[in-house]
Order: sequence, then structure tokens, then C-alpha cells
Amino acid sequence: MSESKVVVVTGGGDGIGKALAQHLAGEGWEVCVADIDEAAAATVAADLVAAGHRAVGVGADVSNEDDVARVADCAERDLGAISGWINNAGNSRPAMLLRMAVDEFDSVLAVHARGTFLGLREAARRMVASETNGSIVNVTSSAGLGGTIGQINYASAKGAIIAMTKSGAKELGRYGIRVNAVAPSASTQMTKTIMTNEKFAATYLSRIALGRFAESEEMAPTFSYLLSDAASYMTGQVLSVDGGTYMVS
Repeated sequence: MSESKVVVVTGGGDGIGKALAQHLAGEGWEVCVADIDEAAAATVAADLVAAGHRAVGVGADVSNEDDVARVADCAERDLGAISGWINNAGNSRPAMLLRMAVDEFDSVLAVHARGTFLGLREAARRMVASETNGSIVNVTSSAGLGGTIGQINYASAKGAIIAMTKSGAKELGRYGIRVNAVAPSASTQMTKTIMTNEKFAATYLSRIALGRFAESEEMAPTFSYLLSDAASYMTGQVLSVDGGTYMVS
């Protein structure tokens, strides 16, 4: 990896993204926090700066090509050459298949699938141009590995991200750029409905081998590892950090 330790975290204004930004800053990364909620991104970045870290916050819709390019421009201008990029931004519009509207399907695919593609492509372009042997980490889900009920849009998008990760790894390896994915499971705003509903929570907990919900902070070390030189020979992989919810032999 190059000496640069500049990382972009999309969806960094809250939840797992915020935890990632805080953890990585503590490990010496300079962090560009991008979020559709510009105020949230600015607040996270300001808190990092106040704690003595280098950071910048940017408002951006990851499904918009110009916005994603603007995030990269801001990161390079204010922090330096990008060597890490985490495609974490997401949304959720749950509905059963028979009742799901086309716009509910499209809006989730736009943020997760197109947003990840745009981030992956932008990060790769910047890393190739600066000759940075960087690391890109995409966020998928056990839903993308094994499907889910009531969120066929989300599962479809997360499945696409797995394929994108593997294809990206094969294309970008020649440039020394690694592409991996993490399938996390933690208590966030997106999972609030499950966590606060007694029936849903009990059902979900029964599927977790460790028998408890995780906090967002518990996801961060895996992302940190994939960004680091410790994972210098790892690419095209999907790591599940879900307490044993989804296992494959």
C-alpha cells in the first residue's frame, strides 16, 4: 500500500459508517465522511477534527454520478491521494414481493447496487491515476448470500454487490488494487424495526449463533483489517461479521 492513508466512507453520518469513520481515524486514517445527510457528515467530521484527526464531511447521493466524483475531488483536495474506499451507504424499503412497487425496488437498487458501482469505479480510477495500491471494501449482507423475506429489493442489491466485488477484484488486481466485501449485522437505524419489535427481535435472535445483537463498533475492526497491509494478499473475498447468522461449509 502507498504511504497515503486517506479513506472515503460513504453513509458515514450514522450507524456502521459513523463507527467506521471513528475507528479508522483512531488508527491514523484521514477520513472523508460522505452522507446524503450533509449535516450528519459534517458533524461526524467536525467531531473527528476536534479529537485531533484529519477529516472532512461531504453531502452526497451515492446513486448520483456527479456527487460521487465530487466526494473523491473533495477527499483528494483536502486530504490527499485516496488509498481506501468503503461503499457503505444504504437504504431500505421493505415490502413483500406480491405488494412491492417498482419504485420501491428501483430506489433500493439505485443506492446499494448503482451506488456501490459508482463508488467502486471512482475509487479505482483515482487509485490507478495516482498509482496507489489501494483497498476498496463493499458492504453486502447475509440477505445477498441467502436471500430474505420482505426485502427482495435489498437482497437483490446485496447479491449484486457480491458479484461486483469479485468482478472488480479480477479486473483491478493488475493495478495492485484489492476489492473485498463485508457482510455485517449490527444495531443501526436500518435495523431499528427488527430490534424494537419483540416478535421480530426474537425470531432474528434465534438465527444468531452468538445469541445477541451486535453494536456498530464491533464491525469496524474487520473493515480496518481489509484496508490494511495485513490483508495485502486478500481480494475478491466476502467476510461475514454476523455472529454466525449465515454460515457456509
